[in-house]
Amino acid sequence: MSAATEIPAAVPNPTGLEPQKRRRGGLNAEHGRWAVYLIGPTIVLLAIVIGYPVVSAIIQSFQLDAGLDKATGLFVQGGFAGVTNYAHWLGQQCGNVTCPPGSLGSQFWVSMGNTVFFTIVTVAFETLIGVWMAIIMNRNFTGRALVRAAILVPWAIPTAVTAKLWYFIFDANGVLNHVIGHQILWTSGEWASRWAVIIADTWKTTPFMALLILAGLQLIPEDVYEAGKMDGASTLQRFWLITLPLLRPALMVAILFRVLDALRMYDLPAILTGGGGGSGNATTTLSILVVDQIRQGFNSASALSTITFLVIFIVAFLFVRFLGANVVQTQAAQQKGELK
Repeated sequence: MSAATEIPAAVPNPTGLEPQKRRRGGLNAEHGRWAVYLIGPTIVLLAIVIGYPVVSAIIQSFQLDAGLDKATGLFVQGGFAGVTNYAHWLGQQCGNVTCPPGSLGSQFWVSMGNTVFFTIVTVAFETLIGVWMAIIMNRNFTGRALVRAAILVPWAIPTAVTAKLWYFIFDANGVLNHVIGHQILWTSGEWASRWAVIIADTWKTTPFMALLILAGLQLIPEDVYEAGKMDGASTLQRFWLITLPLLRPALMVAILFRVLDALRMYDLPAILTGGGGGSGNATTTLSILVVDQIRQGFNSASALSTITFLVIFIVAFLFVRFLGANVVQTQAAQQKGELK
């Protein structure tokens, strides 16, 4: 064989990797560095905006509030309190004695019960009505866009405006009493004020639930319903066996968002009923109690805020971990099952 036709010697490859794989690895490393550069400032900003207030509130919750010392009559700046502030709320202890009736320390469990009650009832109503509204908006009919826009109007109205609107509706001489023909003290009666908050919140937030549920309905292919019809499934069977199982991830996310929002409810009952109602604390929620306590002692309010934060965090964890609200993980598992 002549020199012109000699086969060139193979270039040594000390890494043992193919050139394409080496280039791919280099691109992945470069993308990883860019990801750090782009996400890093956001993480730092979130740590400052979210992390610092949370840590600061936890630290302050273990400090005594400044005020007069009942033993000496002197003004003290406070100091380390241990779990005194938490005992003030959870154990309803004011010093060495039980908090007297009517004090903020004695209202914690009442406020907790009101918050849980509002959350369960409002989210249940909003879910049922929201599913019904989403099914209607998902159908093809003339004027569907106008109906969707009209349904979203209550959600677009600021909560303070909504509270004032319903305040005039629930007035003793307002529209509602005139329509039903009975004189009901909606904003001052114990149970009437609670139902006033539930009605107003349901009217305000149901469109948000309907919007999220509608997004889930639009992801369900029509072929599935056609197959159900061919198999002889009735309308109720198609809803129960097809719609609900396929809608479950979106439905759980919608419920999670509303539960977290309802657990921190403040402005609607505060404006509609003055944060009291009935016996004085019939509509008092945990957020209202926190704001009332801030006016008396910031460190004790920090302890109550920490308790509220832990309640919301535990509820969110249970939803994501056990009730299927983790849509990203659910979709990844479904895609993995489809590839097998």
